[in-house]
Amino acid sequence: MAEGGPLLSVRDLSVSFGSGAAEVRAVEGVSFEIGPGETLGLVGESGSGKSVTALSVPQLLPYPHARHPSGSIRFEGAELVGAPEHRLQRIRGNRIGMIFQEPMSSLNPVMTVGEQIEEVLQAHQGLDRPAARERALVLLRRVRLPEPERRLRSYPFELSGGQAQRAMIAVALANDPRLLIADEPTTALDVTVQAQILGLLRELREDLGLALMLITHDLAIVRKMADRVCVMQGGRIVETGSTAALFADPRHPYTRMLLAAEPRGAPVPVPAEAPVVLQAEGLGMRFPIRSGLLRRVTGHVQAVRGVSLSVREGQTVGVVGESGSGKTTLGRLLLRLVDGEGRIRFDGADITGRPRRALRPMRRAFQIVFQDPVSALSPRMRVEEIVGEGLRIHGIGAPGPDRTARIEAALAEVGIDPATRRRFPHEFSGGQRQRIAIARVLVLKPRLIVLDEPTSALDRSVQAQIVELLRDLQARHGIAYVFISHDLAVVRALADAVIVMKDGTVVESGPAAGLFARPRHPYTRSLFRAAFELEPEPADDPPQGGALPGAAPGPELAAPPQPAPTGTEGG
Repeated sequence: MAEGGPLLSVRDLSVSFGSGAAEVRAVEGVSFEIGPGETLGLVGESGSGKSVTALSVPQLLPYPHARHPSGSIRFEGAELVGAPEHRLQRIRGNRIGMIFQEPMSSLNPVMTVGEQIEEVLQAHQGLDRPAARERALVLLRRVRLPEPERRLRSYPFELSGGQAQRAMIAVALANDPRLLIADEPTTALDVTVQAQILGLLRELREDLGLALMLITHDLAIVRKMADRVCVMQGGRIVETGSTAALFADPRHPYTRMLLAAEPRGAPVPVPAEAPVVLQAEGLGMRFPIRSGLLRRVTGHVQAVRGVSLSVREGQTVGVVGESGSGKTTLGRLLLRLVDGEGRIRFDGADITGRPRRALRPMRRAFQIVFQDPVSALSPRMRVEEIVGEGLRIHGIGAPGPDRTARIEAALAEVGIDPATRRRFPHEFSGGQRQRIAIARVLVLKPRLIVLDEPTSALDRSVQAQIVELLRDLQARHGIAYVFISHDLAVVRALADAVIVMKDGTVVESGPAAGLFARPRHPYTRSLFRAAFELEPEPADDPPQGGALPGAAPGPELAAPPQPAPTGTEGG
């Protein structure tokens, strides 16, 4: 590499998949440079070509299905496009490290964390087992993985999401790379864990002199991390420049759209006379800990403890907290998908002790939308079968034209063309699949929907669209929502009441406007600092729970006395 030249130079890069009439051009004419120690942000929505561009650098695209019709990729002065495999092997994982989007699918599930780091060290540096083990321990300490000696012997499934991402970073750093490519390294992580991972990457860049190529759809992350930004749309770079200049004066309409894509707006007003749809008192759930050869129960984990809440018609109650705080378990308890302690009343009827068979006729009135529509929608069923399944189970409408009309109406209401109803889920984008998941419950005309992280894996612009859709549906139909999320920007745009959970308990609750303006509990303030990059005004009063606004007389959202929480990494 010439003195003072770029570490990485990409010129007129194009990427095609397939050939002939089936050829798809995923990237077209992309050019950029990264200097030593520099961070370049590559941003755009899903399908913009940013991950394909990143995978092209170490030549990790699935050849022969992918090819480069044009372009050059020079790293440290050496051409990588068309380079022989033995030369690429010396560069991958050695001079160029890669952090993939989903660590749980990137780490080998049948190898311990230590074995996976040692494998890289032995392959590239020829270290013997003891030396590789010692180096692996140093790396886990460098990425500040808790209890590194124990984590060397842990399997990926034994780690939280943030811990697995730290392990993935340790693997990428094993051979002291000059360039680190991070492909959506914080997607679906809690805001506090996201801040920790970004802080770690920034610290590693400064301490080790790494160049960083950061691929993300989140412009807030780019603003914190990058020196320069390339904005991609439809496989092309539509705007590039220094981070400060691009955020101060975006020129391209697509860039301006991305910057304006933050979920906005106010919750749907709840009438004072709105009836209570769901009321829960003292909900709790314990999971057994089994150990030994015979897997005997040796203890319990209290996933949810003493939670009470009420939700009125047309109201949205936001449930926030880190992974492991008990949010999802609470949602499942509310819908009687799992049994636990406490009492639940739906539309005035006590459903706590009802057998599951007796609950079945009521289930059309309370539904759930899951986090990941890819796994929630059967890949073997057409969209019309997925949306119509509930109609068939509950005997709603006559088979044939009547049910087809209901399915088409539900799809149209969520913004999906009814003419596409015979397609399979994989033929739709992530945002469209989530709309189909909403149509699947909407067709039953429910009174209450529990939404479990429905926007966490979506682009910011698509998140804003889903928020608008949910708000519109609520205004038209008076549906009550329990909205579970770690994304506080989305909760602020939708919820008129919020409860904050930590370690299975409610540490703070109340009207959303007041809670966002002046959070009282230290844990809530730490969440807000991570999400909004601000320091909330310190509270003079002790942390407390409170009644949900407009709730019918009855139990309050009270939290038992808690010690001040310490920061923990969710997963």
